[in-house]
Amino acid sequence: MVVRVVDEVCRREGGKVLAGLIRRFGDIGLAEDLLQDAYARALERWPRDGLPDNPAGWLSTVARNRGLDILRRAARTLDDSAEVLARLEALPALEASEPLHEAGLEDDRLRLIFVCCHPALHPRAQSALALRTLCGLSTREIARAFCESEATTAQRLVRAKRKIIEAKIPFVIPTATDLPGRLAIVLQVIYLVFNEGYGATGGSRLVRTDLCREAIRLGRLMQHLMPGDAEVGGLLALMLLTHARSAARVSDLGELLTLEEQDRSRWDRGAIAEGLAVLDAALALRRPGPYQLQAAIAALHARAGRAADTDWPQIAALYRALQRYLPTPVVQMNAAVALGMAEGPRQGLGALKHMAAMETSHYLHAARAEFHRRLGELPEACAAYARAAQLAGNEVERAWLQARRANILSSLPAA
Repeated sequence: MVVRVVDEVCRREGGKVLAGLIRRFGDIGLAEDLLQDAYARALERWPRDGLPDNPAGWLSTVARNRGLDILRRAARTLDDSAEVLARLEALPALEASEPLHEAGLEDDRLRLIFVCCHPALHPRAQSALALRTLCGLSTREIARAFCESEATTAQRLVRAKRKIIEAKIPFVIPTATDLPGRLAIVLQVIYLVFNEGYGATGGSRLVRTDLCREAIRLGRLMQHLMPGDAEVGGLLALMLLTHARSAARVSDLGELLTLEEQDRSRWDRGAIAEGLAVLDAALALRRPGPYQLQAAIAALHARAGRAADTDWPQIAALYRALQRYLPTPVVQMNAAVALGMAEGPRQGLGALKHMAAMETSHYLHAARAEFHRRLGELPEACAAYARAAQLAGNEVERAWLQARRANILSSLPAA
């Protein structure tokens, strides 16, 4: 019971607690160690003392006090005690200072995004560090998301943390002058957080609502910082319109439901209305971009009262436009799926050929399986479903793929 509570607090509040510790101590590695120590103490004390009224606050206090003890001992024993004492003396001022530039906001996690997205860090390291600190993903989960070895990801994270210390990257929001140059990677990382929430890389849950809501909250903060930027509005609209479907994505039994299977009365109509209004405002600025295009695709799904009403030809056209902004394998694959839905499964299968960069993605094989199934090519569909299930890291997705394959096998004549 206590382990489950600590795990839930870690998922829901860990990013916020960690961001506060990083601001206080200026060291990501130390902050992570302090938080892990606080988790261990919670597992020891909460069964005996009971669950605190504010579990996240308890973890933050325990971790902060532990960090202060470490610094005080270092000040007494190390040759660089003067530097350590200076850090100790700076902590109270750091606690109450640093209002965000011009916006009047106070948000540690938004600051943390700008640390993770600092130009001194390698782009892949920026994303990995954000997944680690903001999403709480393990090194293994991040490695799976990047299709690389766990050792490579671990080295990338270590180098990024070291670079932050060596470059003295500040834990602040950039000035209004510097914000535009940092915007693209920040929006990318916020969307990365959202995507991990909407379709978890691993684990037993398909949707991590806490991450979706956190990404949307950060998107709202970015819109407050840059109200006239069309792509900021596009990203916020995209997340609102997509997250509106979350409650309908899983059945009461925990099974994945596709767009065709979802009960659309469970979609969040308030979020859809807000997302459409935000998108309209962004489009009115007449500065098109990839987030606005993706939001327009999400809007077409949101407006369809039934799956059969979905305007797939328009979605396919929007994906063709999106490919000019984002000529990535993922967008190419999604464009192929949209083409298949608009013009037929045979066209979709043809477009899904020659995607070597996506061969390790279960989404590619699942798409191929669906088109084969629609064409009545059941042995090919079974093989593709099997490969997709083998590659899927999320248990809910894997179970759906296996069930789909089993259903087809049961319909095939006995050999």
